[in-house]
Amino acid sequence: MSLALSIARRELRGGIRGFWVMLLCLMLGVAAIASVGLVRSAIERALSDQGAVLLGGDAQYEFTYRRAKPEELQWITDRATAVSEVIDFRSMLSTGTDPADRALTQVKAVDGAYPLTGKLQLDPPVTPDALTGKGGVPGIFLDPILADRLGLSPGDKVQLGGQDFVMMARIVREPDSTGTGMGLGPHSIVSLTAIENTPLLSPGSLFETEYRATLPPDTDLATLKQQAETRFDGAGMRWSDRRRAAPGAERFVQRLGSFLVLVGLAGLAVGGVGISATVAAWIERKAPTIATLRALGATGSTIRAAFLLQLAALGLAGILAGLVLGAGLVLGASGLIERSLPLPVEIGLDPGPLGEAALYGALVAMLFALWPLSRMSKMRAATLYRDTGAGRRLPGLPTLLLTAALLTIIVTVSAWFSGLWTLTLASLGGIAVALLILTLAASLIRWLARRAQHRARGRPVLRAALAAIGGPRSEARSVILSLGLGLSVLAAVGQVDSGLRGAIDRDLPKVAPAYFVIDIQPDQIQPFTDLLVDMPEVTKVESVPMLRGVITKINGEDARKTHGEHWVLRGDRGVTYAETPREKITAGEWWPKDYSGPPLASFSAKEAQEIGLKLGDTITVNILGRDITAKVTSFRDVDFSTGGIGFVLTLDPAALRGAPHTWLATIYAPPSAEAQVMRDLAERFPNITAIRVRDALQRVTDALSAIARATSLAAGVTLLTGFVVLIGAAAAGERERAWEAAMLKTLGATRGAILASFALRSALMGAAAGLVAILFGGLAGWAVVDLVMGAEFHFAPIPALLIVAGGVIATLLAGLVFALRPLAARPAGVLRAPE
Repeated sequence: MSLALSIARRELRGGIRGFWVMLLCLMLGVAAIASVGLVRSAIERALSDQGAVLLGGDAQYEFTYRRAKPEELQWITDRATAVSEVIDFRSMLSTGTDPADRALTQVKAVDGAYPLTGKLQLDPPVTPDALTGKGGVPGIFLDPILADRLGLSPGDKVQLGGQDFVMMARIVREPDSTGTGMGLGPHSIVSLTAIENTPLLSPGSLFETEYRATLPPDTDLATLKQQAETRFDGAGMRWSDRRRAAPGAERFVQRLGSFLVLVGLAGLAVGGVGISATVAAWIERKAPTIATLRALGATGSTIRAAFLLQLAALGLAGILAGLVLGAGLVLGASGLIERSLPLPVEIGLDPGPLGEAALYGALVAMLFALWPLSRMSKMRAATLYRDTGAGRRLPGLPTLLLTAALLTIIVTVSAWFSGLWTLTLASLGGIAVALLILTLAASLIRWLARRAQHRARGRPVLRAALAAIGGPRSEARSVILSLGLGLSVLAAVGQVDSGLRGAIDRDLPKVAPAYFVIDIQPDQIQPFTDLLVDMPEVTKVESVPMLRGVITKINGEDARKTHGEHWVLRGDRGVTYAETPREKITAGEWWPKDYSGPPLASFSAKEAQEIGLKLGDTITVNILGRDITAKVTSFRDVDFSTGGIGFVLTLDPAALRGAPHTWLATIYAPPSAEAQVMRDLAERFPNITAIRVRDALQRVTDALSAIARATSLAAGVTLLTGFVVLIGAAAAGERERAWEAAMLKTLGATRGAILASFALRSALMGAAAGLVAILFGGLAGWAVVDLVMGAEFHFAPIPALLIVAGGVIATLLAGLVFALRPLAARPAGVLRAPE
């Protein structure tokens, strides 16, 4: 081992010439994974450390569409040091009757104890007591987006649900905003006393009541949770505590962060191509050294150990450089990152993400360096002194087994770090398939180039380019692999983003309503319908009774424990009743007219299949604190993609007879009539809440665009790594270009013709990489838009053309930069045999 170490140390003294591609690939891949991991870790740490602040207390008792009864509130108060009541609902904020003067807002009505934890930051810096208002008019705090949209400033008057308020301040930061999830409108805060005994909280109105509690220091949260669930069993109470104050945000951060790390791993995989090429070129360059060592009696194991030590030292340098770069980028942008997040986050160094990135770098480096190193053991001293290649034979069985072991370790480590086996296997499987298809595409392109050579007779520039692409030392494989994966991810993002936007802008207006209207009181539904029917611009009005309920049990067992964390079982869902079905019955039978027996239910067929619900099963849904257990008698084909009314759960009318509820309506009208519809509704029914479908979809689109930008940024690192590999391949092929240019000059070719041949070769390979990426992007776009979202996919040509242009430009730049020196070399100096 000491001899191997001595040889490795002497070899490294010669510098790292030829290894810069390997070092850059490792550095970029590790930096991308480290930076994503550091940001994800900081957010997760903030969610964990500030659980009480984000929740608004140590524990929260939430009731759907009702407030706690006196005895329930007393039970909560007896176990707390302080309690704050918060009611959350949606309503319309208006400064006039014109639609431009109205906006949807997510309202938080708070009591005098709010906030129990954290601090509400306002501009001007008034206290929450300012919600008492002035001049006998209650106050309101508004999100800056809302205030700017309506042109409001402190002191201006505004109406909320038909009631007057005066703006007192703009909301700078809410301590508990992250725990409330994404609403359909900007936030506003009012005093709870200002909305009590108003239509905003009338029976059947849609609101949630949250009782935030601070607890004695010695309280065991697990025990208190069990006691609360026992005490409020069947009362529709949902428990949260500081241990997981914002589960939705936590789940989103974990999944998006893990996905971006996997995209970064794709960049490392592309870098692995460069690592493999670098190691192979290095071993070929060191063939005389290996032969000399063999001739002097060095064993194969000693030589392999010496080369492994050198690679380990260089790999460690690349990994350390990547960790420094990733940490430096995150720390340098920490101020920007912290300001852009909705919760207080402290960006700092964390050994966990840095160790994860380093481990990925080491595993990928070992995986891609293994095959070139395995060929070294088959080199013989007699042949090494001759100018012959070692061939491209498949490695032996030990190398193949070690490769499989490394792949297994990478997959296992990735899944363990992310905690999401399905996402990990799907992502890594996609990367593996993509690399395989790109390799096959490179082979196909080389085959096509060889077949097309005879058709290019009489066109020497094209013929020379095709011969270079199809030749034994072709750069096609390196170009397609290095650029293809990064371009494929960007193409997929472009097609998905364009497809979703197109579905919203082009297809949805054909089937979607203009407005969803909620909070329609039972005595308002008839005049509401009459008003709209008399409007010639309105093409259709649909209305149904609506309540909200939580599915708590299936067949008498806890639904979420026995049937998983399906979205239907998380939180409250819309519930309606009907005499006749609105959708097609796919299985079972509907209840007879005027049915008055035990409760019966009809369920959405797709969601029933996903959670394993069968005809004859019973479901228990808690509505306004009352458990209703109904037998499932039918499944319906509910199409949520139309944007219209659709309920997962429908009960027979007798099951909900006498339950307080409101009505939900959809209004179908052309965009040109939307303003007039809103104006007339605002004048007659100031208490209702109208949600413009286009605005709601825009918020969803904005969220998807943010994810697309994050994915594109990670894919950009993959593309940058690919460009480094591309430059390395071009640099490695400089010797062959010099020999080729010398031969062509000898045969009478001009420099212009040779340069044109080099440029055409690069452009063809770049276009091929772009075309393969477009194929991937189109398939990904179709799968997401058509299969997942249920919309019609239309191929977007502009992003596709940009991808092809990007591939052509990248290969042209890399190829031409390393073509200048071969063109300048004299044929005699190049063609002279080496001594």
